[in-house]
Amino acid sequence: MSTNCTEQDDTPQEMISLATLPYDLLLNIARHLELHDVHALHLTCKALHGFAVTRPVYRNLATALLKRCRALPLHGFQRLSDLTDSQLVEAVNQATRLEIAWLVRGPRPAVSSPYLYSVEGAQNETRGWYKVISAPPNEEVDWLSPITSSYSLCATKSGKVVCWDVHRDECLAEWDPKERWELWKCRVEFDIRTVFFTMAKVLQRSYDDRVMEFVLMKLEFPEKGEPTFSELATFKTIGVVMNVFLLDPSSCLLSAFVWVATSNTIGLYALLDWSKEQYVFIDTGIECSMSSNWSCILYKEQIVIHSEESDLAHQYFYPISVLHQHARPSSTSSTFVPSISQRLAPITTMSAPFIFPPLTRSSSPATIPDEDEPPPATGQPQEDGAAEPNDADGDPEDDAGSATVSDSNPFPYPPWYPESAHFVRQWWPTLSTVPRLSCTVVLLADHEPDTHRTRYVLAQHYFKVPLIEPEDLEHLPEQAAKAAEAALTNGANGANGASPNGSSSSSSEGSWVDVESATPDRPAKLSSAESSMMRLWYVSEPFEVVCVLDGMDEELDPEGLQERPRPLMAVDFGHAVWIEFTYPPEMEREEKRLRFVTFPPVNRDRDGMAYGGISAADSLEGTVHTLEVPDELNLDTVETINIDQSQGAIIISVRDGKIFILCYE
Repeated sequence: MSTNCTEQDDTPQEMISLATLPYDLLLNIARHLELHDVHALHLTCKALHGFAVTRPVYRNLATALLKRCRALPLHGFQRLSDLTDSQLVEAVNQATRLEIAWLVRGPRPAVSSPYLYSVEGAQNETRGWYKVISAPPNEEVDWLSPITSSYSLCATKSGKVVCWDVHRDECLAEWDPKERWELWKCRVEFDIRTVFFTMAKVLQRSYDDRVMEFVLMKLEFPEKGEPTFSELATFKTIGVVMNVFLLDPSSCLLSAFVWVATSNTIGLYALLDWSKEQYVFIDTGIECSMSSNWSCILYKEQIVIHSEESDLAHQYFYPISVLHQHARPSSTSSTFVPSISQRLAPITTMSAPFIFPPLTRSSSPATIPDEDEPPPATGQPQEDGAAEPNDADGDPEDDAGSATVSDSNPFPYPPWYPESAHFVRQWWPTLSTVPRLSCTVVLLADHEPDTHRTRYVLAQHYFKVPLIEPEDLEHLPEQAAKAAEAALTNGANGANGASPNGSSSSSSEGSWVDVESATPDRPAKLSSAESSMMRLWYVSEPFEVVCVLDGMDEELDPEGLQERPRPLMAVDFGHAVWIEFTYPPEMEREEKRLRFVTFPPVNRDRDGMAYGGISAADSLEGTVHTLEVPDELNLDTVETINIDQSQGAIIISVRDGKIFILCYE
């Protein structure tokens, strides 16, 4: 079609061109264009250039970026609605350049970045593409995170929490409890310019009935003036707390997972309104396996427990209306300890299989049985709740030499176990029309007992809540479809018919069962639940991540003989950065390097997620890049590492009291 421009309104049929179409039609066409297509329109004629730089066009491009879970590089606590037209255009251009560059060629030192801005009177110095700021003086950094490109939040090993001005290189606010507390969870609410976080300490040291105290804090950033810390609530838990989740600060909703030692199950602890002195503490009856990874998400007035095993993901739904029935009064008394009210099975359970890539791999030495030990019987249950062998047809894998594994787990448990799992939600400002998704990055480890060498690989995927979409309901058995529909509509139907001690909507194995084809040992999997969300991407070439040793608590380890290894790795949505040893251990060299991987953006098409036009079936391997680091940054002294994908920055703290902000493009 011709792109010749005309200023005539009443154009004859034969003279109609792209530039003469009504604005609404052009905008509808623009919804299907990428940024480079819009830039091409800029060069055609005055009329199309004027159309292509309008706010609706770039708002559509911004929406597409956010749906791919790529953050826009906003300054400070800016919201999308705060941006002028020119600021929106620049934000979309910068985010798209960063996305393409990191996917195709990898990060390079940046020419400009909001982190590199300097203000008059600042004590720090910008060194070209990176900046060095001070860490809290005379303190060891235990945890560090950027709070926009203007501030950082730092927790120290002495228990302090410090808000730092990145541009002025000075402390803006400090919370000092005068005793050892640990920061457990942090959540930024951009709309209200507030950071919520939880601090924890152990009160009673026994293992099975450990008592912990938590304090819930907020850090507010007023439009004018300095940020301030304030305390919102305190609460206690009993048992081994696995994690804490700030589900919804606007409704004062918090949850925690607690390991119930007597039954080896997950306990769900919740403050349904942290401004009130009451709590909920139930035993879910969900088995706690050492190979599982756990997260917690709020979905339509339901608390959803998300669990990932070696081959499957599960979601367990608890309507808040049901949990309210089990609320108990709490107390600020020093002798008060919460207790489990009862076992309460989830109202609804959903499961979906992971989609594994075809992959040729060599067997790990740890998978080869010792000569003195008989090989395990195929298909026999594993001890301690371990997973079944990961062969879909029940045939044993070929562990000799090299094997080609198609649609089967290339890194099964055992021997590969999750060293650490990182669940990331969209933390950045977004739009109401953008679906809420999550990203999981798992650092899998394989420890070789003979050499004491540990090898690592990365696995990454996206997921949504619920795992089963409304269009999948017609493929489910009738009972399962009703329960799934209840979960999709606030859990109301499932809540009304729920038994206090069980769930009629899920099987004992935790996945939907088609009674015509399922067996007790092998519940049926929903092929309709497969989507690109469950497609696994890998960094499958084993590497050795650098770990720092964190000392145990003095009362737990008074002689200081035990230390916990913590991998120097950080993730953001679809990205991971870590420090690894450059050479294998047999070379006895200690050089280290900073490594980075970007996984493909979100695409709901099962085969559509890819690198630069390569189909998903052809390439499911993350492309790893070695990042340039400043000469003055000694990777041997790193304490913590973090990543801010919105600004293309890696934030690293080192032992000599410095924080390096490395900016890439």
